[in-house]
Amino acid sequence: MHGPELSPSTIAVAAGRPARVPGGPLNAPITLASALVPGGGSEYGRQGNPTWDSFETVLGALEGGRALAFSSGVAASAALFDLVPIGAAVVAPRHAYYGTIAQLVERDRRGQVQLRLVDIDDTAQVIAACEGAALVWIESPTNPSLEMAEIEVIARAATQAGAAVAVDNTFATPLRQKPLDLGADFVVHSASKLLAGHSDLILGAVVTNDDRAFRAIEKRRTVLGAIPGAMETWLAARGIRTLHVRLDRAEANAKELHRRLSASPRISHSRYPGFGTIIAFEIVAGPAAAQKMTEQSDIITYATSLGGVESTWERRRRHPGEPTSVPEGLIRLSVGIEDVEDLWLDIQNVLAAVA
Repeated sequence: MHGPELSPSTIAVAAGRPARVPGGPLNAPITLASALVPGGGSEYGRQGNPTWDSFETVLGALEGGRALAFSSGVAASAALFDLVPIGAAVVAPRHAYYGTIAQLVERDRRGQVQLRLVDIDDTAQVIAACEGAALVWIESPTNPSLEMAEIEVIARAATQAGAAVAVDNTFATPLRQKPLDLGADFVVHSASKLLAGHSDLILGAVVTNDDRAFRAIEKRRTVLGAIPGAMETWLAARGIRTLHVRLDRAEANAKELHRRLSASPRISHSRYPGFGTIIAFEIVAGPAAAQKMTEQSDIITYATSLGGVESTWERRRRHPGEPTSVPEGLIRLSVGIEDVEDLWLDIQNVLAAVA
Protein backbone atom coordinates (compact mmCIF):
# COMPACT_ATOMS: atom_id res chain seq x y z
CA MET A 1 0.00 0.00 0.00
CA HIS A 2 2.77 2.44 0.86
CA GLY A 3 5.48 1.12 -1.46
CA PRO A 4 7.95 3.19 -3.47
CA GLU A 5 5.34 3.80 -6.16
CA LEU A 6 3.37 6.09 -3.83
CA SER A 7 4.35 9.69 -3.14
CA PRO A 8 5.17 10.78 0.43
CA SER A 9 2.03 12.92 0.57
CA THR A 10 -0.11 9.87 -0.23
CA ILE A 11 1.77 7.73 2.29
CA ALA A 12 1.21 10.39 4.97
CA VAL A 13 -2.53 10.14 4.42
CA ALA A 14 -2.93 6.43 3.73
CA ALA A 15 -0.46 4.56 5.95
CA GLY A 16 -1.32 3.44 9.46
CA ARG A 17 -5.06 3.09 8.87
CA PRO A 18 -7.01 0.28 10.58
CA ALA A 19 -8.26 -2.70 8.61
CA ARG A 20 -11.20 -1.95 6.33
CA VAL A 21 -14.02 -3.94 7.88
CA PRO A 22 -17.76 -3.19 7.74
CA GLY A 23 -18.65 -0.83 10.55
CA GLY A 24 -15.00 -0.28 11.45
CA PRO A 25 -13.46 3.15 12.06
CA LEU A 26 -11.62 5.05 9.32
CA ASN A 27 -9.07 6.27 11.86
CA ALA A 28 -7.37 4.18 14.52
CA PRO A 29 -9.23 4.74 17.81
CA ILE A 30 -7.61 5.89 21.04
CA THR A 31 -6.96 2.96 23.37
CA LEU A 32 -6.93 4.06 26.99
CA ALA A 33 -5.74 0.97 28.82
CA SER A 34 -2.88 0.04 31.15
CA ALA A 35 -3.45 -3.70 30.78
CA LEU A 36 -4.19 -5.66 27.60
CA VAL A 37 -5.53 -9.17 27.08
CA PRO A 38 -2.58 -11.59 26.71
CA GLY A 39 -1.90 -13.20 23.37
CA GLY A 40 -1.41 -10.09 21.26
CA GLY A 41 1.56 -7.84 20.68
CA SER A 42 1.53 -6.57 24.26
CA GLU A 43 0.14 -7.54 27.63
CA TYR A 44 0.86 -4.32 29.50
CA GLY A 45 0.71 -0.65 28.59
CA ARG A 46 4.45 -0.11 29.06
CA GLN A 47 5.15 -2.67 26.35
CA GLY A 48 2.76 -1.39 23.74
CA ASN A 49 -0.56 0.23 22.92
CA PRO A 50 -2.66 -0.17 19.74
CA THR A 51 -2.82 3.62 19.38
CA TRP A 52 0.96 3.82 19.02
CA ASP A 53 0.80 1.55 15.98
CA SER A 54 -0.83 4.06 13.65
CA PHE A 55 1.73 6.78 14.33
CA GLU A 56 4.68 4.38 14.20
CA THR A 57 3.46 2.81 10.96
CA VAL A 58 3.03 6.07 9.06
CA LEU A 59 6.30 7.60 10.30
CA GLY A 60 8.20 4.40 9.56
CA ALA A 61 6.75 4.30 6.05
CA LEU A 62 7.75 7.91 5.41
CA GLU A 63 11.32 7.44 6.70
CA GLY A 64 11.82 4.02 5.13
CA GLY A 65 12.24 2.06 8.36
CA ARG A 66 10.47 1.00 11.55
CA ALA A 67 9.51 3.65 14.07
CA LEU A 68 9.24 3.62 17.84
CA ALA A 69 7.38 6.39 19.66
CA PHE A 70 8.72 7.91 22.88
CA SER A 71 7.37 10.28 25.49
CA SER A 72 9.50 13.12 24.07
CA GLY A 73 12.28 13.85 21.61
CA VAL A 74 14.74 14.00 24.52
CA ALA A 75 13.53 10.59 25.71
CA ALA A 76 14.10 9.21 22.21
CA SER A 77 17.67 10.51 22.06
CA ALA A 78 18.32 9.33 25.63
CA ALA A 79 17.34 5.78 24.69
CA LEU A 80 19.79 5.91 21.80
CA PHE A 81 22.61 7.36 23.94
CA ASP A 82 21.94 4.62 26.48
CA LEU A 83 23.17 2.07 23.92
CA VAL A 84 26.61 3.70 23.68
CA PRO A 85 29.22 1.60 25.55
CA ILE A 86 30.57 3.14 28.73
CA GLY A 87 33.48 5.46 27.99
CA ALA A 88 33.01 5.35 24.22
CA ALA A 89 33.32 8.47 22.08
CA VAL A 90 30.30 10.33 20.71
CA VAL A 91 30.66 12.94 17.97
CA ALA A 92 28.04 15.69 18.00
CA PRO A 93 27.49 19.20 16.56
CA ARG A 94 28.74 22.06 18.67
CA HIS A 95 25.54 23.98 17.90
CA ALA A 96 23.03 21.17 18.35
CA TYR A 97 19.73 21.48 20.20
CA TYR A 98 20.41 22.32 23.84
CA GLY A 99 18.38 19.35 25.15
CA THR A 100 20.65 17.01 23.21
CA ILE A 101 23.93 18.68 24.12
CA ALA A 102 22.92 18.91 27.78
CA GLN A 103 22.48 15.13 27.89
CA LEU A 104 25.82 14.48 26.24
CA VAL A 105 27.71 17.00 28.38
CA GLU A 106 26.27 15.38 31.52
CA ARG A 107 27.19 11.90 30.31
CA ASP A 108 30.68 13.14 29.49
CA ARG A 109 31.03 14.69 32.95
CA ARG A 110 30.11 11.36 34.54
CA GLY A 111 32.57 9.44 32.38
CA GLN A 112 29.81 7.60 30.55
CA VAL A 113 30.92 8.91 27.14
CA GLN A 114 33.75 10.93 25.63
CA LEU A 115 32.08 13.86 23.90
CA ARG A 116 33.70 15.24 20.75
CA LEU A 117 32.06 18.47 19.63
CA VAL A 118 32.51 19.46 16.00
CA ASP A 119 31.32 22.05 13.49
CA ILE A 120 28.90 19.82 11.61
CA ASP A 121 29.24 21.84 8.41
CA ASP A 122 32.99 21.17 8.38
CA THR A 123 32.92 17.70 6.83
CA ALA A 124 36.66 17.07 7.12
CA GLN A 125 36.57 17.93 10.83
CA VAL A 126 33.62 15.60 11.42
CA ILE A 127 35.23 12.71 9.54
CA ALA A 128 38.45 13.11 11.50
CA ALA A 129 36.46 12.95 14.75
CA CYS A 130 34.77 9.70 13.67
CA GLU A 131 37.94 7.65 14.22
CA GLY A 132 37.38 5.41 17.22
CA ALA A 133 33.90 6.81 17.92
CA ALA A 134 30.87 4.67 18.74
CA LEU A 135 28.21 7.14 17.61
CA VAL A 136 28.05 10.15 15.32
CA TRP A 137 25.08 12.40 16.05
CA ILE A 138 24.06 14.72 13.23
CA GLU A 139 21.64 17.63 13.16
CA SER A 140 20.99 19.01 9.73
CA PRO A 141 19.84 21.75 9.79
CA THR A 142 21.14 22.47 13.29
CA ASN A 143 19.02 24.16 15.92
CA PRO A 144 19.11 27.13 15.94
CA SER A 145 22.00 28.17 13.69
CA LEU A 146 20.78 26.15 10.67
CA GLU A 147 24.12 24.68 9.67
CA MET A 148 23.93 21.87 7.11
CA ALA A 149 25.82 18.57 7.18
CA GLU A 150 26.89 16.39 4.28
CA ILE A 151 25.00 13.44 5.73
CA GLU A 152 25.83 10.87 3.05
CA VAL A 153 29.56 11.64 3.07
CA ILE A 154 29.77 11.64 6.87
CA ALA A 155 27.67 8.48 7.19
CA ARG A 156 29.91 6.63 4.75
CA ALA A 157 33.06 7.66 6.62
CA ALA A 158 31.54 6.93 10.03
CA THR A 159 30.43 3.48 8.95
CA GLN A 160 33.91 2.70 7.65
CA ALA A 161 35.29 3.83 11.02
CA GLY A 162 32.90 1.49 12.85
CA ALA A 163 30.58 4.19 14.25
CA ALA A 164 26.80 4.21 14.18
CA VAL A 165 25.13 7.31 12.71
CA ALA A 166 22.01 9.01 14.05
CA VAL A 167 20.34 12.02 12.43
CA ASP A 168 17.93 14.41 14.10
CA ASN A 169 15.46 14.98 11.27
CA THR A 170 13.06 17.23 13.17
CA PHE A 171 13.57 20.37 11.07
CA ALA A 172 13.70 18.64 7.68
CA THR A 173 11.06 15.89 8.14
CA PRO A 174 11.06 12.84 5.83
CA LEU A 175 9.38 14.98 3.17
CA ARG A 176 12.59 16.96 2.65
CA GLN A 177 15.29 14.52 3.79
CA LYS A 178 15.47 10.75 4.37
CA PRO A 179 18.65 10.03 6.37
CA LEU A 180 18.26 6.24 6.27
CA ASP A 181 18.54 6.40 2.49
CA LEU A 182 21.73 8.46 2.95
CA GLY A 183 23.42 5.84 5.10
CA ALA A 184 22.27 6.72 8.64
CA ASP A 185 21.48 3.93 11.10
CA PHE A 186 18.93 5.90 13.12
CA VAL A 187 16.60 8.84 12.58
CA VAL A 188 15.34 10.76 15.61
CA HIS A 189 12.41 13.17 15.76
CA SER A 190 10.88 15.58 18.17
CA ALA A 191 7.42 14.75 16.86
CA SER A 192 6.07 17.65 18.92
CA LYS A 193 7.18 19.93 16.08
CA LEU A 194 6.40 19.66 12.36
CA LEU A 195 5.17 16.07 12.39
CA ALA A 196 2.30 16.78 14.80
CA GLY A 197 2.16 20.41 13.70
CA HIS A 198 -0.19 22.06 16.17
CA SER A 199 1.91 22.78 19.29
CA ASP A 200 -0.36 20.66 21.45
CA LEU A 201 1.67 17.60 22.45
CA ILE A 202 5.09 16.32 23.50
CA LEU A 203 6.31 13.24 21.63
CA GLY A 204 9.50 11.74 20.20
CA ALA A 205 10.46 8.91 17.89
CA VAL A 206 13.38 6.77 16.72
CA VAL A 207 13.36 5.13 13.29
CA THR A 208 15.74 2.44 12.03
CA ASN A 209 15.78 -0.13 9.26
CA ASP A 210 17.95 -2.59 11.20
CA ASP A 211 16.02 -5.29 13.10
CA ARG A 212 18.66 -5.74 15.80
CA ALA A 213 18.87 -2.01 16.43
CA PHE A 214 15.07 -1.81 16.52
CA ARG A 215 14.87 -4.49 19.22
CA ALA A 216 17.58 -2.77 21.26
CA ILE A 217 15.82 0.59 21.17
CA GLU A 218 12.46 -1.04 21.90
CA LYS A 219 13.95 -2.73 24.94
CA ARG A 220 15.32 0.58 26.24
CA ARG A 221 11.87 2.15 25.89
CA THR A 222 10.25 -0.67 27.85
CA VAL A 223 12.92 -0.91 30.54
CA LEU A 224 13.27 2.85 31.06
CA GLY A 225 9.53 3.47 30.75
CA ALA A 226 9.82 6.44 28.39
CA ILE A 227 6.57 5.53 26.70
CA PRO A 228 4.20 7.88 24.85
CA GLY A 229 0.60 8.52 25.80
CA ALA A 230 -2.25 7.19 23.69
CA MET A 231 -3.69 10.67 23.18
CA GLU A 232 -0.34 12.09 22.08
CA THR A 233 0.29 9.39 19.48
CA TRP A 234 -3.27 9.68 18.17
CA LEU A 235 -2.89 13.44 17.76
CA ALA A 236 0.52 13.04 16.10
CA ALA A 237 -0.83 10.50 13.60
CA ARG A 238 -3.64 12.91 12.79
CA GLY A 239 -1.15 15.75 12.38
CA ILE A 240 1.04 13.79 9.96
CA ARG A 241 -1.93 13.43 7.60
CA THR A 242 -1.60 17.14 6.71
CA LEU A 243 2.19 17.43 7.00
CA HIS A 244 2.77 17.91 3.26
CA VAL A 245 0.15 20.65 2.99
CA ARG A 246 1.36 22.52 6.07
CA LEU A 247 5.02 22.15 5.15
CA ASP A 248 4.53 23.39 1.58
CA ARG A 249 2.66 26.50 2.74
CA ALA A 250 4.96 27.35 5.66
CA GLU A 251 8.07 26.71 3.57
CA ALA A 252 6.86 29.07 0.84
CA ASN A 253 6.29 31.71 3.53
CA ALA A 254 9.76 31.11 5.00
CA LYS A 255 11.50 31.47 1.64
CA GLU A 256 9.76 34.78 0.98
CA LEU A 257 10.38 36.15 4.47
CA HIS A 258 14.06 35.18 4.26
CA ARG A 259 14.33 37.05 0.96
CA ARG A 260 12.81 40.18 2.49
CA LEU A 261 14.79 39.94 5.72
CA SER A 262 18.03 39.61 3.76
CA ALA A 263 17.24 42.83 1.91
CA SER A 264 16.27 44.82 5.02
CA PRO A 265 18.78 47.41 6.32
CA ARG A 266 17.62 46.58 9.86
CA ILE A 267 18.77 42.94 9.54
CA SER A 268 22.49 42.19 9.88
CA HIS A 269 22.21 38.57 8.75
CA SER A 270 19.47 36.09 7.80
CA ARG A 271 20.08 32.34 7.57
CA TYR A 272 17.87 29.83 5.75
CA PRO A 273 18.94 26.38 4.52
CA GLY A 274 16.81 26.55 1.38
CA PHE A 275 14.02 24.32 2.69
CA GLY A 276 11.91 23.94 5.80
CA THR A 277 10.12 26.46 7.98
CA ILE A 278 12.88 27.90 10.19
CA ILE A 279 14.76 31.17 9.67
CA ALA A 280 17.54 32.41 11.95
CA PHE A 281 18.41 36.10 11.81
CA GLU A 282 20.11 38.88 13.71
CA ILE A 283 19.06 42.51 13.87
CA VAL A 284 21.35 45.51 13.66
CA ALA A 285 20.02 46.92 16.94
CA GLY A 286 21.54 44.05 18.96
CA PRO A 287 20.51 41.34 21.48
CA ALA A 288 18.51 43.53 23.89
CA ALA A 289 16.47 44.94 21.02
CA ALA A 290 16.03 41.42 19.65
CA GLN A 291 14.52 40.28 22.94
CA LYS A 292 12.21 43.28 22.99
CA MET A 293 11.25 42.60 19.39
CA THR A 294 10.12 39.02 20.07
CA GLU A 295 7.88 40.23 22.90
CA GLN A 296 6.04 42.95 20.94
CA SER A 297 4.58 41.12 17.96
CA ASP A 298 0.84 41.11 17.30
CA ILE A 299 0.86 37.94 15.18
CA ILE A 300 4.10 36.04 15.78
CA THR A 301 4.07 34.43 19.22
CA TYR A 302 7.05 34.64 21.59
CA ALA A 303 7.38 30.94 22.41
CA THR A 304 9.88 28.10 22.54
CA SER A 305 7.57 25.93 20.47
CA LEU A 306 8.22 25.58 16.75
CA GLY A 307 6.94 23.69 13.72
CA GLY A 308 3.28 24.49 14.32
CA VAL A 309 0.66 26.10 12.10
CA GLU A 310 1.30 29.37 13.96
CA SER A 311 4.47 31.44 13.60
CA THR A 312 6.64 31.66 16.71
CA TRP A 313 10.00 33.17 17.56
CA GLU A 314 12.44 33.57 20.39
CA ARG A 315 15.87 35.08 20.96
CA ARG A 316 18.72 32.69 21.49
CA ARG A 317 19.95 32.81 25.10
CA ARG A 318 22.93 30.78 26.19
CA HIS A 319 22.43 28.27 28.98
CA PRO A 320 25.07 28.16 31.78
CA GLY A 321 27.91 25.84 30.81
CA GLU A 322 26.61 25.33 27.29
CA PRO A 323 29.50 24.71 24.84
CA THR A 324 28.30 26.87 21.96
CA SER A 325 29.19 30.05 20.14
CA VAL A 326 25.72 30.82 18.78
CA PRO A 327 25.20 34.60 18.95
CA GLU A 328 23.11 35.81 21.88
CA GLY A 329 21.05 38.01 19.59
CA LEU A 330 20.08 35.28 17.13
CA ILE A 331 16.32 35.07 16.61
CA ARG A 332 14.86 31.71 15.57
CA LEU A 333 11.69 32.29 13.59
CA SER A 334 9.44 29.29 13.02
CA VAL A 335 7.22 30.29 10.12
CA GLY A 336 3.61 29.15 10.11
CA ILE A 337 0.85 29.10 7.54
CA GLU A 338 -0.52 32.61 8.05
CA ASP A 339 -0.70 35.07 5.16
CA VAL A 340 2.88 36.04 4.34
CA GLU A 341 2.01 39.72 3.84
CA ASP A 342 0.52 39.89 7.33
CA LEU A 343 3.64 38.26 8.77
CA TRP A 344 5.94 40.67 6.96
CA LEU A 345 3.95 43.71 8.08
CA ASP A 346 4.13 42.45 11.67
CA ILE A 347 7.92 41.99 11.42
CA GLN A 348 8.37 45.45 9.94
CA ASN A 349 6.30 47.04 12.72
CA VAL A 350 8.31 45.46 15.54
CA LEU A 351 11.61 46.17 13.78
CA ALA A 352 10.67 49.84 13.56
CA ALA A 353 9.64 49.89 17.21
CA VAL A 354 12.99 48.59 18.51
CA ALA A 355 15.37 50.24 16.00
